[in-house]
Amino acid sequence: MNWSEIEGNWKQLKGKVKEKWGQLTDSEITEIAGKKDQLLGKIQERYGVAKGEAEKQINEWHFSHQNENTENSNSNSKKRAV
Repeated sequence: MNWSEIEGNWKQLKGKVKEKWGQLTDSEITEIAGKKDQLLGKIQERYGVAKGEAEKQINEWHFSHQNENTENSNSNSKKRAV
């Protein structure tokens, strides 16, 4: 999943964002609207971390989400093949 897909699926991903960065409020998550730079800024502000650390957290979250979607796609493909 690339970042534009994250933006497009933001409503569905809000819960996962809240799980990862629980100090962000629901209104902040809504305001971010999937924009990576806004998420970066809010993480820096709320958690008091440097830009590099916030980017690392976002990249790790994004990578783990890509793996989830790949696994789901593979299992869906297997189900269809049966």
